[in-house]
Amino acid sequence: MRDLYKISQNEIKNLENISKDIRCSILTMVKEAEVGHIGGSLSVTEILVALYFKILRIDPKNPFWEDRDRFILSKGHGTAALYSTLAFRGFFPKDKLKTYGQYF
Repeated sequence: MRDLYKISQNEIKNLENISKDIRCSILTMVKEAEVGHIGGSLSVTEILVALYFKILRIDPKNPFWEDRDRFILSKGHGTAALYSTLAFRGFFPKDKLKTYGQYF
């Protein structure tokens, strides 16, 4: 079993930097798309970073791995944060975030 409660100062700093980058991404996405809820996304950023970069058993290269953890975000106003976190974690290219709020 992984020891989720042990975290080094370097890991904390790294997670803080990822959170900052994701927050910038959220602001850019919402501004460019002219849709979205900044507050709802910014308020969930650190939780998503902790989950996707430290806690969840996931593999971006194998997203359908049978033994992966599943996460459901029921906070619809946090989608910009979720999409940005998924991109930064490597589930899809970051340049796809430019399509946020567009209809296809």
